Amino acid sequence: MIYLLLGAAVLALVFWGGKRPLVKGDGWRVGAGVAAFAAFAGAAYTTIRGGWGTGIVLGVVGLWSASEARRRPSARKAAQPTVSGPSLTEARSILGVGPDATAEEIRSAHARLIRLAHPDKGGTAGLAAQLNAARDRLLKR
Repeated sequence: MIYLLLGAAVLALVFWGGKRPLVKGDGWRVGAGVAAFAAFAGAAYTTIRGGWGTGIVLGVVGLWSASEARRRPSARKAAQPTVSGPSLTEARSILGVGPDATAEEIRSAHARLIRLAHPDKGGTAGLAAQLNAARDRLLKR
């Protein structure tokens, strides 16, 4: 039982280490995943050996650690820049219009192409998204 309390104290120190966390970035996800695995392994071992109460507590700690590993955002995902869309020349080439195209020509080119490339008509969602982004870029100039 003393080992269970000591393990809970270490987990509490790691996950709630005061004002600033002890582990930053993706270390949270890795640490919580390792803690979940260790807790589940300890729960299985102690339950097989007859320690039902300790096994249940370790199982709950494992579930909590696994949920923490899934809940915390990845540092790599947060650092990725957002994609702004096509440039003016790319947007014109996607829709097949010239530099002096009017808003009506842009809309008609988009409507003609989206009928062919729409996912409901056998096209792909990526191509439809490119067409929509090109139309939006040219109409917002």
